[in-house]
Amino acid sequence: MDKGLLVFILSCVIPPTLYMTTLPSLSLQWIIVQLSILSIGAGVLTYRLIPSVAELTSTAGLAGMDLNKKGDAKYSGKKIPESLGIATSVVFLVCVILFQLFQWFSFPEAIQLSEFNAALTSICFMILLGFSDDVLNLRWRYKLILPLFASLPLLVAYAGGTSVVVPDINYPINLRAFLGQVVDLGIFYRIYLLMLAIFCTNSINILAGINGLEVGQSAVIATAIIIHNLVELKLHYSSSVASGVLNATLLPTSPHLLSLVLMVPFLFTTFALLMYNWYPSRVFVGDTYTYFAGIVPQLFGLIPCPRHRVPRFNASTGKMEAIPTNLTIINLCLMIFGPMTEKRLCLTLLAFQGLCCAAGFGIRYFVAPYFF
Repeated sequence: MDKGLLVFILSCVIPPTLYMTTLPSLSLQWIIVQLSILSIGAGVLTYRLIPSVAELTSTAGLAGMDLNKKGDAKYSGKKIPESLGIATSVVFLVCVILFQLFQWFSFPEAIQLSEFNAALTSICFMILLGFSDDVLNLRWRYKLILPLFASLPLLVAYAGGTSVVVPDINYPINLRAFLGQVVDLGIFYRIYLLMLAIFCTNSINILAGINGLEVGQSAVIATAIIIHNLVELKLHYSSSVASGVLNATLLPTSPHLLSLVLMVPFLFTTFALLMYNWYPSRVFVGDTYTYFAGIVPQLFGLIPCPRHRVPRFNASTGKMEAIPTNLTIINLCLMIFGPMTEKRLCLTLLAFQGLCCAAGFGIRYFVAPYFF
């Protein structure tokens, strides 16, 4: 295994594992351990399944050239299987459903079935949409509309509040004096949830185009979400036990536990796919385009928006070079730090993704208490 890939995987696994051992509930730890064991099995199954699915997709004509290796004699004329995200997603669904069945018999109070099944329905819809995009080459306008329908099961099952806390800001005006401490957004909160679905389903596609980047950033984000869930579970459990609301032998029915049930299998199946998608990529995750970030400039006709906005590969140096007119974070990174190899570029962007997640934790736990 590539050393850079090994270090990246360990950096994603070790922090949440160490923090999990600090949870005050042994029963909660045992649930997470069981989930992790099942998820590791799902990752192994995904790793073994990908070569077979890659052969099938290649036979079906779902294969393409690596645009970042034009001029490289080693990869010239070599077609790489595409749409391998279907293997990861199917194994992920099977893993989550099996764990749901096991948990329902073992700890029925720990699983909120309505939200759980709604999440699975939305995931299935998005898998269908993604594979349809690979096969049918959907236009971007459909990618904007269809996630709205995929989020409807979650919207129907959502039973939470629609209120938001007004930040305690007194300059230039006292917001709470005008709005109160809490504002009920009503239908606008649900509209926000719909818009969030569009953003989340397209956000990975925005930062894409080099080997390992899409899958790698998904692993970074999944790791950050897992750590956040563990932190919130620890705070929730400790406060509940301290207040006497929850007995120490019971499990917290927290949405963060539901999130863990989804994110841990996702992380390990993502690792399996990353082993094949890491530089030099042996498979592609799907035929999804990366020009979403240029939609607004293109609508006003300010900047030409090419179909592929990846950097330029210089065959003589073996490095990626920026194209200033292609407005992506990838090109911006190359403009700031200069030409670099595709592998180093991917690691640099993944490190930046990790820093962004760390900044989010800093704002959530150290800055937000001053305003809320």
